[in-house]
Amino acid sequence: MPRFYIDPESWDESNLRLEGDEFHHCVNVLRLQSGDPVVIFDGLGMEIQTSIKDISKKVAYLDLNNQERIISPTRKTKIALAQAIPKGKNMDLIIEKGTELGVNHIYPFISERTIIRLNQSDSIKKQEKWQRVAIEACKQSGQNWLPKVEQPQKLLSMIDSLIHEFDLVLIASLQPAAKHLKQILLNRTTKHPESILILIGPEGDFTLSETAKAIGAGAESMTLGPITLRTETAAIYSLSIVAHELL
Repeated sequence: MPRFYIDPESWDESNLRLEGDEFHHCVNVLRLQSGDPVVIFDGLGMEIQTSIKDISKKVAYLDLNNQERIISPTRKTKIALAQAIPKGKNMDLIIEKGTELGVNHIYPFISERTIIRLNQSDSIKKQEKWQRVAIEACKQSGQNWLPKVEQPQKLLSMIDSLIHEFDLVLIASLQPAAKHLKQILLNRTTKHPESILILIGPEGDFTLSETAKAIGAGAESMTLGPITLRTETAAIYSLSIVAHELL
């Protein structure tokens, strides 16, 4: 059944409708008509199965009477990903798969070894594009929790402003002292943190000074095994094992 996103600010159960990009996808791309079944979701765990009641020039009105409501369970742990921006379209892949795996927040960043450089205008455009990627991933996968994708920022500034907000912060590292996630969790007094932030570096890894700053701010270095992974693989692998252990 086709899925469409209505943002929480526009979510009015007395007047459910599809407009803008979602209207275009519904009417002009999928060619749906009055009476066709659809699913709408708000990105905050709410899903409603309904149907199209009427279609005007710019709005698809939804049936307010025949609905089936589904509320996705609240997660035990909120997972955030801080990701060095890779080359090409790999950030799209990371956001898509991160959304499918249940990440709550995505913080793109630029580090010393990040090849990509962005000005303010580029950052705004990237954030808007990546947020749309996350929405599309929710629509395609059936995920009802939409992650918030932030504007890119510099790593060191992010460490100063962000790390203290999380119960557990992990920085993926190739350094010998890095520990496996299970070992890190076993060493904690609280086995299920309410929030966790995972930092994934660029292809050339974090610099020693970047790693030291993150650890000094409270992060723990986490190994991803003996194989050197591409940054997009590292992100997906890290989110997978964290979700398996904590969700």
